[in-house]
Amino acid sequence: MSKQAAVLLAPGFEEAEAFIIIDILNRLHVKVTTVACHDVREVPSYHAVPVVADVLLADLDHEFDAVVIPGGPEGTVNLAANPLVTEFIRRHDEAGKWIAPICSAAARVLGGNHLLKGRRYTCSGDLYKAVTDGVYSSEDVVEDGNLISGKGLGKSFEFAFQLAWRLTDDTETADFQAEHIYFDHWRSYSGSNTR
Repeated sequence: MSKQAAVLLAPGFEEAEAFIIIDILNRLHVKVTTVACHDVREVPSYHAVPVVADVLLADLDHEFDAVVIPGGPEGTVNLAANPLVTEFIRRHDEAGKWIAPICSAAARVLGGNHLLKGRRYTCSGDLYKAVTDGVYSSEDVVEDGNLISGKGLGKSFEFAFQLAWRLTDDTETADFQAEHIYFDHWRSYSGSNTR
């Protein structure tokens, strides 16, 4: 059975981060569900692109293997302020599922709700300065237990491939897809993280 990932979308989410991650997860045969974290399925992105999510967060009744949290200044503020989002992430984290924030999401959504739990993470800019329950790292992609975080939009491919590879343990497909889209960096990157 293929792995499943939920991608949390709130008004103002960074669309490029979300769709790069969705693309790479699909290429590695991870079933992706886009989740609207407000009251309607249509979610406007950071650059006002309307996106229709698969499902409303309030309607979900099962767990996923990963919870992906895209960035976006307004998007992460909206996610952080939503108690349903906090509970959804907390439930998955306690079940040992992958928690995968990128850009401002680690600091705002996880750090802002005390969900980092002392783990190492990365995020964009100097948002880490306001976080009290995690350990900031300046690396592009950081793993600590079941938390995998990415620095920002420019590192979305590294982040997405690392998450997809962790979910599937399929180095051959990851390498093939990286070569197929001319992302040559992946082979050396994955090689430093395997076995």
